[in-house]
Amino acid sequence: MQTYIMLTKLSPELLKQMQKREQHGRAWLEKVKEKCPEVKFKEHYALLGDYDFIDIYEAPDAETAAKVSMISNQHGAVNAKNLSAIPYKRFLEMTEEIS
Repeated sequence: MQTYIMLTKLSPELLKQMQKREQHGRAWLEKVKEKCPEVKFKEHYALLGDYDFIDIYEAPDAETAAKVSMISNQHGAVNAKNLSAIPYKRFLEMTEEIS
């Protein structure tokens, strides 16, 4: 499974509903689990800055990761950016392979 990092920016309308944040988050997670049961979440963090949340998860492929972003957009994100992540040890091995 590939590791992905998703950076999410919520819509201004959803940000105004902070008292409902937990409810919205649960609905989003239930939808991801329903539509992408193979996804395994590792970490969830709230952020202060350009993005509101970061999620680290594993998915079998880029299409599944795209579905996670699409579900985020359906649930009030104005931007859900996925990045593939490579473990640092593997990155170092790759640098040796291309040297």
